[in-house]
Amino acid sequence: MDDVRDGASVPLPAARRHSRPRLAILALLALILLTGLSASLYQLPLNRVIERRLCREYYRTHDPPNLFQDGIIDEKHCKLDAIQQSLAWYVGIMETLWIVGDFVMTIPLSFVAEKYGRRTVLWLNLVPRIFLLSWATVVGYFEEALPLKAIVAGPTLSVLGGNCVLNSIVYALAASLTDDNVVRATYFSWTNAVSYVVTFVGPGLAGATMTLNLFLPFLIGICLLLLAIPTIALLVDPAHVPPASEDEQRRPLISSPTLKAQTARASLLKPIIERFHTLHSIVRSHPRNLTLLLISFFLTALASSDTSLLAQYISKRYHWEFASAGYLLSAKAIVNFTLLTFVVPGILRARGLQGPTQSPSLSDRDNVRYARICLVISVLGALAISVAVTVWLLFPSLLLYSLGSALPVFTLGLLKSPSVSPKDSDRPANSPDPETHIFSIVMMVKILGSLVGAPLMAALWVRGIATGALGVPYLVSAALYVTAIVVFAGIRVR
Repeated sequence: MDDVRDGASVPLPAARRHSRPRLAILALLALILLTGLSASLYQLPLNRVIERRLCREYYRTHDPPNLFQDGIIDEKHCKLDAIQQSLAWYVGIMETLWIVGDFVMTIPLSFVAEKYGRRTVLWLNLVPRIFLLSWATVVGYFEEALPLKAIVAGPTLSVLGGNCVLNSIVYALAASLTDDNVVRATYFSWTNAVSYVVTFVGPGLAGATMTLNLFLPFLIGICLLLLAIPTIALLVDPAHVPPASEDEQRRPLISSPTLKAQTARASLLKPIIERFHTLHSIVRSHPRNLTLLLISFFLTALASSDTSLLAQYISKRYHWEFASAGYLLSAKAIVNFTLLTFVVPGILRARGLQGPTQSPSLSDRDNVRYARICLVISVLGALAISVAVTVWLLFPSLLLYSLGSALPVFTLGLLKSPSVSPKDSDRPANSPDPETHIFSIVMMVKILGSLVGAPLMAALWVRGIATGALGVPYLVSAALYVTAIVVFAGIRVR
């Protein structure tokens, strides 16, 4: 699947190696922008579509005449506990279904990539995204014809690919564009900047457009995904170019031709099991630092699942409309964008210009130090959100929490560190360059964390509504970040 990454692994003339990264990173950022913004435009109106249906069903049963006029109920009357608990379950189930399909089919889809090309898999990745938006529009518009439970079918097409496949390509490509630790971390900062900006700018745009028409954000998202089709076509796909045997072994695990499914075999299960064995052997060949990093990736992905609750949290706790909650979340994007686009790259450039004699291990120590700072800030931000009793306290809490968003820049920067890479004597015989596979493994670990986090946060939110302790999900997130700090403390760099 990492078609762009594969092309970057092939040795190129010096002139092409210098000109290619700029074009490659621009194409990569464009793809992140289109897919990320479409996903960000989806969540806020989805909450309102489900809430509106639940609200009408609730008041149709209770039938207060002063609220049910011409079939329209003011959103402020939909913040009752029973309605919000049902909303939390619907959203949690849908998010879990999306992640399950994505995670389970990641390895099988790699065989599709090997046979039909990696761009084909990326195009397939757009199908469930378009269907997700389209189906929400259909169920929301045809209220009398379709029951609300039908909306749960929206995420089922994630078996054609989801965020795990896409993110694996994104980070593997960003890592392959340069051998310089500072430049690589800067690329990670840019990709994370775009991701965070669209994640939190999207709600503001969704809030503005859904006030005009509730289904307008869905339609805009579909148009953005259609624009992603020619964007994928611009990506280099070396799948149909017969590689040299050495190059074959250097390609990422998730799309490696050395692990192709054997068509002569009667069962597809055996090659899938073999691939998981290869994943395990690669992890075992690396030092203990990699295992600790993977555990920290899982914990932070689990903890950051609370961000999907922010719109519901603001709407329920402060009795805000979802559109207004979207504007507040968009304000948070200013901090994310400034931090990841200007502050972090500036720090990295400053560290890189300290002197040509700076050793890689010093850069590794910087990554570890800054990662720990981001984790501490995340703990404080999550705690502040959990105890914010007014919007005026919530807003600075959100800004504080957003300061921890630079964490992936430093943790991903450690993946190719000498302190994480295996010694030559420990490398698996069938994978002379296993570092190129690590990003696929990291994405699977992160998606596994999200898979556990989605139902966990939904259950905690429902429990919080029932008990009145609405900040429970963020208290748990803070505890998970503390656990990640403890795990991260065991990482030692040379």
